[in-house]
Amino acid sequence: MQKIFKSQTRNLVKDWAKIIMRVRRLDRATIASIYLDGVGIEIGALHNPLRVPLSAKVRYVDRHSVSELRKQYPEMQSLKLANVDIIDDGETLKTIEDSTQDFVIANHFLEHCENPINAVINFLRVLRDGGILYLSIPDKQFTFDKKRQVSSFEHLIHDYQKGPTSSRKDHFRDWVINVEQKRNEIEIQTRIDELISNNYSIHYHVWAQNDILNFFVLLNERFNLPLEIQLFYKNGEEVIFIIKKHYQNLYYSSVSNKRVTHAL
Repeated sequence: MQKIFKSQTRNLVKDWAKIIMRVRRLDRATIASIYLDGVGIEIGALHNPLRVPLSAKVRYVDRHSVSELRKQYPEMQSLKLANVDIIDDGETLKTIEDSTQDFVIANHFLEHCENPINAVINFLRVLRDGGILYLSIPDKQFTFDKKRQVSSFEHLIHDYQKGPTSSRKDHFRDWVINVEQKRNEIEIQTRIDELISNNYSIHYHVWAQNDILNFFVLLNERFNLPLEIQLFYKNGEEVIFIIKKHYQNLYYSSVSNKRVTHAL
């Protein structure tokens, strides 16, 4: 399985050479027009929902209603936000049944996840076999996260196995010191308490381009997930992934948001 997955990754350049020759530049909408069809969801669209083809019907998922989102993010008061169709935690998607979606879109969402591994597992859980996961993830080198350390795979495993609460305060401390640039310890602790109290959504985890790809390679090796990378594309300051849910010889089931696989 490991050799097959790495071979698929190496062949991405070959598979996409023909398409790239036909267009001057790929962007989010162009990629969506190639891969998205049917019914699906977009998580955390806020003011920038993905433009999808007419053949794709989207429902929008967020943890708050539009009015609550405006309270959470005052800077978005004047912006038009996508109407929230489903109020749910985008990491767990507890209200969405298994194998019901043709696609899942999560742009600039994975870095906001306290438990990215569990989030990816749930994205795959709700997808039908052959369904598409459309992800874009910012490269930390081009954002306010540039001073922060890359989230190691070992750390992500820890958050998956022990639960995110075990490292939540460390994440907020990292944010307050390296993004908000607080230096006084009293100010740091006060700000941490304020952000946690407000349930503010920070970038809990950060990656550079190569680390993002490595995350999915290691994720596949460790958990043998039913995923196949169709596209890995650098789009300015972000990286876009198109991932197909593909069982091959796996049986995938969900029991209390846990993954069980059996060889057929």
